[in-house]
Amino acid sequence: MSGFRGWDVWLAVSCAVGAFLMRGAGCTWNDITDREIDAAVARTRSRPIPSGQVTVRGALIWMVVQALLAAGILFTYNWLAVGLGVASLALVAVYPFAKRFTWWPQVFLGLAFNWGALLAWAAHAGAVPVAAVLLYAGGIAWTLYYDTIYAHQDREDDALIGVKSTARLFGDRSRGWLWGFFAATILLLGAAVVVAHANEGRVLAFVTALCGVWAMGWHIAWQLRRLDLDDPTSCLAVFRANRDAGLIPVPFLAAAAWLG
Repeated sequence: MSGFRGWDVWLAVSCAVGAFLMRGAGCTWNDITDREIDAAVARTRSRPIPSGQVTVRGALIWMVVQALLAAGILFTYNWLAVGLGVASLALVAVYPFAKRFTWWPQVFLGLAFNWGALLAWAAHAGAVPVAAVLLYAGGIAWTLYYDTIYAHQDREDDALIGVKSTARLFGDRSRGWLWGFFAATILLLGAAVVVAHANEGRVLAFVTALCGVWAMGWHIAWQLRRLDLDDPTSCLAVFRANRDAGLIPVPFLAAAAWLG
């Protein structure tokens, strides 16, 4: 067993903190740009900005603080990772407006939300290999899955105010699309594991990582069996269950890294 180096520990911790900060900054930017839309939707009109609890100026200051803290972490990485981090800002900036011009805003969310897969791999290896791209694509497919479910909560309000989403686009065909996104997620993540371990000869590490992907797939399949797309409460519960789906592979992948 090779164990973990000090840099690996820093990378894992710093990526987690950086992702938390940039997710917060991105959500703040989304809330700023969507404040008028949120005010017109029953489920979101109580959010801090549309409800008047927080001013736009205050939200902008908070967003900048989060982004600067994240930048402090980013600049400890190599220049490829730094470049990827800066490039991600374009996706973060565009995403909130996607629902205004495309029926596929979930794709833009996936592109922005999973960028960390490329960045972290670059920070670790100094390159973005095929396995990293497959991991990124798997994350995008997963985002399409869970955010389509999330969007089903607001179908009626979105239709009234003209907001586009995959939930409205798919309509009664949504369940079939969700099974497709689920299948794409697991196939792409599994392919990332296969490619990452190709020619390494570490069979136990490979099997352990693949078990993590399988366990995640089992959980998502369980979600789909209990999902009622016509019940907003069910949609929210299943959407939130994806937090657990994302955590399930973590111990498997950590063990595989240790074994590798």
